Amino acid sequence: MEATHRSEKNNALLCVQPVAVGLLRRCYTRGAVMLTDLFAASSSISADVVLRSIPPDVRRPIVSARDTRREGDDVVVEFPPFAPRRPAVHFVPSFSALTGETYSARFEAAAADTGEAGWIATASLGPDEFLRRAFGHGVLRSEIDVLVASRPLDAIRLRLRLRSRAADAVLAAPWLVTLSTSDGGVVDSSGGRDLPASAIDVPARSQMEESEAVRNRICSPTSVAMVLALHGHQVRVTDLAAEMYHPPLDLYGVWPCAIQAAARRGIAGYLLRFPGWTAAAWCLMRGLPIVASVRYAAGELTDAAIPATSGHLLVLTGLEGNDVMVNDPAAPSRAQVRRRYDRGELTRVWLERAGVGYVFFPPR
Repeated sequence: MEATHRSEKNNALLCVQPVAVGLLRRCYTRGAVMLTDLFAASSSISADVVLRSIPPDVRRPIVSARDTRREGDDVVVEFPPFAPRRPAVHFVPSFSALTGETYSARFEAAAADTGEAGWIATASLGPDEFLRRAFGHGVLRSEIDVLVASRPLDAIRLRLRLRSRAADAVLAAPWLVTLSTSDGGVVDSSGGRDLPASAIDVPARSQMEESEAVRNRICSPTSVAMVLALHGHQVRVTDLAAEMYHPPLDLYGVWPCAIQAAARRGIAGYLLRFPGWTAAAWCLMRGLPIVASVRYAAGELTDAAIPATSGHLLVLTGLEGNDVMVNDPAAPSRAQVRRRYDRGELTRVWLERAGVGYVFFPPR
């Protein structure tokens, strides 16, 4: 039930509109159907496997890193500029390194039409905090794990900053970098009504069965534990929570930390700003559950496990008629985790708000 944005972390049962979404709504022309692209760069993971795990509506060709260089204690991996099909305002990066080595990382991004002063960084992952720089221009704003542009961008530059005593080993392991870009248009919810039913037997876990000290804050680790169990990795929720905890932000729900934790167990993943139910249904039909980031006020989600939340993660496991099957970790017990929510209501509290989901897949 923990919110993922710094401004919301103390409002676990309130519905607080995130700053990023407020900026999005000022950046696009109302009426245009949302366009999302997922750019990916991979090393030692089959491009075919990656592409088969990404919905066709958002899929873009796999690219390679353009440049890898040393900067003091850091290794910087830079990618060619990403040009979305339509100028974008919402950017969500992720890094999935299939290694048990300890490392710290962060993403840095800049509009392609700005100079070196235009770079801005996401929150750091791992034990090391990188030095903060005084970035200029103000075209991009970092909301922890999301980058939001003050104007639509035709192209964006992205680089990964990595620090580790075993940096060469981290980069020698299979890895995947993705960048979800969206123009912030109107969610297309029409296609979902006619899609065939799907169901994934995701093992149930309840965060409410964990320690009282953390149970109200570990929806993200609990959701990830459920999906890992589907892929044959039985992980204690408390162990996963300890890995995913972000001390500088005092959060368990920083999205890239979830991707990082799954990758340590050999399961690749990415973050996607879903443009509508068609892309979500494609994942579910192929056995890929979605860990969805939702927020809602009292009365917005019928029979919800908790009455209201400013930030919560749950697992979408299937579709049937107008129902969406979910594993909601906020249920009081494991026996009550599997639930059905109305698709129209989920459209409002997921797709029309954060719209972000974690997608995990075996890399072979």
